Amino acid sequence: MRFKSAKKDGFQVFAVAGVNTISFGIVASAAARKGLLGFAVERVDPKSGEKYFVYGMKVFPSVIPNPDESTRVSTFDHPIQSFVWDDFTAKDGRDYVYNFYPVRGKPKNLDHSAEPVTIDVKTEKLFTKGKHDIFFNRGVASSQAYVREFHNRKPDQIANPKERARALEWLSRSLDEALLAFIEQARPGDELFGCFYEFRYEPAAQALAKAAKNGVKVRLIVDAKDNSYTDKKGTFHEAFPRKENLAMLKTIKLPKKHYVLREMRANDIQHNKFMVLRRKGEALAAEVWTGSTNLSTGGVHGQTNVGHWVRDKDVAEAFCAYWTILQADPGAEDGQTSDGRAANKAFTKAVEELSPTLADDDEIAEGITPIFSPRAGIKMLDRYVGMLSDADSHACITLAFGVGAQFRESLLKNDNKSALTFLLLEKEDKPNPNSKKKDEWLPINSKNNVYKAFGAYLQDAAYQFARETNARMLEFNSHVAYIHSKFMLVDPLGTDPVVVTGSANFSEPSTRSNDENMIIVRGDRRVADIYFTEFNRLFFHYYYRSVVELTSRMRDDKPSTPKDAPQFLKEEPKEWLASYAPGKFKDKRVVMYAGMTL
Repeated sequence: MRFKSAKKDGFQVFAVAGVNTISFGIVASAAARKGLLGFAVERVDPKSGEKYFVYGMKVFPSVIPNPDESTRVSTFDHPIQSFVWDDFTAKDGRDYVYNFYPVRGKPKNLDHSAEPVTIDVKTEKLFTKGKHDIFFNRGVASSQAYVREFHNRKPDQIANPKERARALEWLSRSLDEALLAFIEQARPGDELFGCFYEFRYEPAAQALAKAAKNGVKVRLIVDAKDNSYTDKKGTFHEAFPRKENLAMLKTIKLPKKHYVLREMRANDIQHNKFMVLRRKGEALAAEVWTGSTNLSTGGVHGQTNVGHWVRDKDVAEAFCAYWTILQADPGAEDGQTSDGRAANKAFTKAVEELSPTLADDDEIAEGITPIFSPRAGIKMLDRYVGMLSDADSHACITLAFGVGAQFRESLLKNDNKSALTFLLLEKEDKPNPNSKKKDEWLPINSKNNVYKAFGAYLQDAAYQFARETNARMLEFNSHVAYIHSKFMLVDPLGTDPVVVTGSANFSEPSTRSNDENMIIVRGDRRVADIYFTEFNRLFFHYYYRSVVELTSRMRDDKPSTPKDAPQFLKEEPKEWLASYAPGKFKDKRVVMYAGMTL
């Protein structure tokens, strides 16, 4: 939901509320900015009877010259020096009142006499009976909060069972609860159709086995492709995820009648992670669970992921039809020639008949449009590229495996007048040193009105920041440690927002080679608001860490003065207000909120 305050003394506050995250933008006139040191933010929660000034970590160096990792301060004494701010601690389905008090004066003699700018906000409910429920895990094992709460310990090394469960829940943020709830809603005689790339998260696997034992007609497609190989050094690499998936099927003792193994086209990935529910006696399927979350501990608790629960019969039936194609293990065996080409062509044709390629934005209907892969060619990928590049105001995308050639070529044509675009990446965007075309590689940056963040963590215990961990060091994820979600937002705060989400990585292989699914949701502001606030949370969490990593790489010495340390507040208004000059990145973000459709 979206909100705005009344104008007061040259200030106006705008807010976008998701489930647990609320994003704010503050417009301030030139007169209102005069002498402004920041904002003391007070949150009022009538339901719980709470009223307090929210906490921060940045401090005035003249007041607290030597903070440490335990330092937490009230924004009443150390105000927020920003015109954009997020509350990541909101509860779902809750009414809040936020009071933004302009703070002036000096750090040791603050002036709180200005009247606050007040805005009423209501968050979305996490579990509903509506068309869409959306569940994001925390995705930030590399965070000060995990250091503070769990001291960087691996959950399986936390001796106390309750504390271990709390750590896992903190990381999953109800994603696991929702995943299990989708399975456990099935009753005897209902049908559950599942299609999984990774099938090694025991709580979900056991829930499916229990459902089958209780009379639910469970039918699964599990990846078992033999992609094992021996590298140039003679080291043998086991097939993945075949080995782990087969082991889990054995562990849960699921009878063979409940699953089929996806083994054809071993060089491509059976990358789906969806389930379909059809109620007993119903002709059509009713609900779909989709998104980016593999059934693995790392998928649920580690890297960024989303589970998207859709209650729509047309969409569910389309997924069911796609499942029916896949259950036959279609496509060619490796090494087949003419017969293999025919088998693959028949497979892609059957998939495309379920979800024809969209030629332009006008063909994207309001509501939900499923898109399935593999497809002949990359026209659907080109459509995604066009959607991102043709945004009117702003666009956001997660790219777990880098910026593809099509996206780079398109975005390089942008300039400062193009839509503000955010790229959230697993790794830093840079040329591959082993590529023959590395000399042709061109960076995308602020000149194209594009801003990038990549997975990173704070490695130095500088000032009050403690050394962080990440999902790889917690032994959740060995390959993709940070950004695994796959979604794109086009003008999410506009009148006609578009959300694309699912299993595909916005790449050539995910379009024409792999088994994949996506849904395009058009015109649903609730869906767009939830995805936008979560993207905002993740992007700026990693954007800060990306900047710290790049800065430390460019200099041998560590910051030694408050002026050099980004975690200290500025003691003079002009020092922080300068970054909000018209045309600068931070000001562009304020403009984005001020221009949103309410």
